[in-house]
Amino acid sequence: MAPGHYFWAIFYFACLCSASLANNAKVNFREKEKKILDQILGAGKYDARIRPSGINGTDLEATQVFVNMFLRSISKIDDYKMEYSVQLTFREQWLDERLKFDDIGGRLKYLTLTEANRVWMPDLFFSNEKEGHFHNIIMPNVYIRIFPYGSVLYSIRISLTLACPMNLKLYPLDRQVCSLRMASYGWTTADLVFLWKEGDPVQVVKNLHLPRFTLEKFLTDYCNSKTNTGEYSCLKVDLLFKREFSYYLIQIYIPCCMLVIVSWVSFWLDQGAVPARVSLGVTTLLTMATQTSGINASLPPVSYTKAIDVWTGVCLTFVFGALLEFALVNYASRSADRAADMHRENMKKKRRELEQASLDAASDLLDTDSNATFAMKPLVRHPGDPLALEKLRQCEVHMQAPKRPNCCRSWLAKFPTSPLKKVPCFGRGKCSRSKRIDVISRITFPLVFALFNLVYWSTYLFREEEEE
Repeated sequence: MAPGHYFWAIFYFACLCSASLANNAKVNFREKEKKILDQILGAGKYDARIRPSGINGTDLEATQVFVNMFLRSISKIDDYKMEYSVQLTFREQWLDERLKFDDIGGRLKYLTLTEANRVWMPDLFFSNEKEGHFHNIIMPNVYIRIFPYGSVLYSIRISLTLACPMNLKLYPLDRQVCSLRMASYGWTTADLVFLWKEGDPVQVVKNLHLPRFTLEKFLTDYCNSKTNTGEYSCLKVDLLFKREFSYYLIQIYIPCCMLVIVSWVSFWLDQGAVPARVSLGVTTLLTMATQTSGINASLPPVSYTKAIDVWTGVCLTFVFGALLEFALVNYASRSADRAADMHRENMKKKRRELEQASLDAASDLLDTDSNATFAMKPLVRHPGDPLALEKLRQCEVHMQAPKRPNCCRSWLAKFPTSPLKKVPCFGRGKCSRSKRIDVISRITFPLVFALFNLVYWSTYLFREEEEE
């Protein structure tokens, strides 16, 4: 056989051997993982009931567990129940030197488990949790990674409904702080300590969207608690939410303003249009009351006054005041009618008395004797006559100083009291008082409501900035 053929035969045999060795090495690598798991977690070799040693392997030191999390979503914030729902990926990491293994020259980075009961686990619980559940679709969303130097990483996806006590004094111009608290249930700080992972312990998904809130920021802190059984390690995350005001401006504030303004239309209606003014006032009052009850139905019954209570209460008072104003106008109009009727009756009575007196005088003159003489009094008296001086004093004309013009009265006098007779509102009669009440209400109600808005918004917006 030629030397060239020997060369190619040897080369082909070497390739076959290398491929076989590579396949054997891959199979052996997976078998090595199994052997390592059996070696470190085998029966009689690892007890999951015993906590790991502390720093530097000392049993006197507490086991340190580093915690971090990733907030995936915040589904709702319930004002009535004072709770919020969150979905997160929760991670814990600690050192257990009993789980050290050979990494085969760096080829084995970590071992993965899906059964949490195979290793020791911290007894962490969420102290302000109301409800919670794990995710098992398609497989349980949990894993445990064991690193060559004995570090254990535990990761799980969970959904929680957590309590969030709220202060609603500035509602809906408020900010709320909702906490997520984690603590050890049975191990005291002498045995177990929770610590936040250095760097970025809490991460939030990008473009986090909430229907009526905005997550402004979050803060991490410690909240160790002492009881009669010892001191327990605790971590907390404070989530600061700001309520979106645009929703409430469109749904509550603008409709309430429109209802108040509509109730003022009755001031421009004729005082004789009783059905129109009554129906307008009652309709706006009932609508405002329904709006108020709908707002309170979505809020918890608290003992203090909220900002929205002040707004709806004042708007309801303005609408009710417009209805009472018509009642006052109607009363003044009917009083004027009665006064006018009494005045007409008195005038008729006086006219009849004058007619009767003139008839009596005429009959007396006819019965008088034609020869009777009358005593004539002098037409001119002497200058010293006291009677003449007394008469002169009675005839004196007293001049009064001219009054200063009243701007309000001059402006109000421009409003006619009757469409047929351009008579101002300051004379006597049916139109004087009732029409004057309408004219004054047209100015007073808007001015007072504008003043209330100025005080309301300046007060609550300033308090909001102080809390911020």
